Amino acid sequence: MYTSQQRLQRLSLVIFLVSLFFNIHTSYADVGTAALYSPPYLPTACYGIRDASQFPSSNLFAAAGDRIWANGTACGRKYLVKCITSTSTPYACNQNQTIQIKIVDHIGQEASILSAYNTTLFLSPTAFATIANSSTASSYINIEFER
Repeated sequence: MYTSQQRLQRLSLVIFLVSLFFNIHTSYADVGTAALYSPPYLPTACYGIRDASQFPSSNLFAAAGDRIWANGTACGRKYLVKCITSTSTPYACNQNQTIQIKIVDHIGQEASILSAYNTTLFLSPTAFATIANSSTASSYINIEFER
């Protein structure tokens, strides 16, 4: 038989465990870095042609770094991307901004010194400006991304 104090302790434990269960946040996103993707954009490694119709009308597109390129299977993939911090300034992100980008190109180590920093995504100017604070002096931001 339990005393009132033991019942209260058990009830408190159950309430704590239930609240802990409902406050667990699971994320399926990866963390990486993003840099600004500069022109020329055509031709692309994905589509090769000199046709601007391959780019989304929103201008939210990116080139894949070696980390996610996967021998071209990244072409056409769409990712949700969010700035989470900057490598050089703490206020580089536009808070609560998540965008969906489309992979249209590849920038590998042989093509750019930027890949030496293990850049995951090279974002179009529109995409970069949407999630990064315009006053940031950094050309790299840390990102969270998921398919």
